[in-house]
Amino acid sequence: MTAGAALADGEVNIYSYRQPELIQPLMDTFTKETGIQTNVLFLDKGLVERIAAEGANSPADLILTVDIARLTEAKEGGVTQPLNDERINSQIPAQYRDKDGDWFGLTTRGRVVYASKERVTEDTITYEELADPKWKGKLCMRDAQHSYNIGLFASMVAHHGAEYTEKWLTGVKQNLARKPDGNDRSQAKAIMAGECDIALGNTYYVGLMLTNEKDPEEKEWAAAIKVLFPNAGDRGTHVNVSGMALAKNAPNKDNAIKLMEFLASDEAQGIYAEKVFEYPVSPKAKPSDIVVGFGTIKPDSLALTDVAANRKVASELVDKVGLNEGPSN
Repeated sequence: MTAGAALADGEVNIYSYRQPELIQPLMDTFTKETGIQTNVLFLDKGLVERIAAEGANSPADLILTVDIARLTEAKEGGVTQPLNDERINSQIPAQYRDKDGDWFGLTTRGRVVYASKERVTEDTITYEELADPKWKGKLCMRDAQHSYNIGLFASMVAHHGAEYTEKWLTGVKQNLARKPDGNDRSQAKAIMAGECDIALGNTYYVGLMLTNEKDPEEKEWAAAIKVLFPNAGDRGTHVNVSGMALAKNAPNKDNAIKLMEFLASDEAQGIYAEKVFEYPVSPKAKPSDIVVGFGTIKPDSLALTDVAANRKVASELVDKVGLNEGPSN
């Protein structure tokens, strides 16, 4: 993708942290409806650094990414520009967009508890209960410094303060069945294998496992667990976002805004949610039937900017209590 090509009429250039196959149905629909061609550049790391290095000649029009950390990183890295668009703002609730208009959430995923269908009788749980000694030796999770977990821990800091969260993380550490390891899917595998009874994981991985035709074993892992939505009876379940941002030097700005308006629409949010098994941020768009089958999610109303503001403290607390070292003997 060259700067010259970026200036061609009827095109829009997307730099994406999301896998191309997950967003292609959206791009195809947009092109069909508008005639505007989409060029997607997928990066697994260094997106902000690349756009910054390209400077004023960057061909990037639109940034697509996951996680509040990466959205705020793009803004703080100076590679986005604010957008105040009535159509977009009317579709995306305020808690899921930047107050300055530098990024917008498109879909959410819950950070939930995977629980063994065989060994866990509880149908409700809270994040606070993960530190309850009754779960000693029964909890699994991926790397505690992973952005998915740091987002959850940051929400605990926002709700309860750092002192409480430190004590809570200490309790969580003592309940671990093993050192944090693997990804969210492997936590479901560990539950099926009897290594633990509960685990932290994102909702969408359950949908991906249930529909994985290439690896039937993953269907077995998903079939062994049930999804519990923490804090459904009070503040709600912690959610994170996939989102978009208008690139700072977008050469095809008008086309980028058209694509952003399309991505914010109920139609696009529905397509996106069906493909990635996430929840649309628009209350008028519906999640996939598979996701509906997990049960009803009540999202935490905490603004994601508040989560982002507490990520550094959360990360420091993880190191302070030695969460990644696993349970103490």
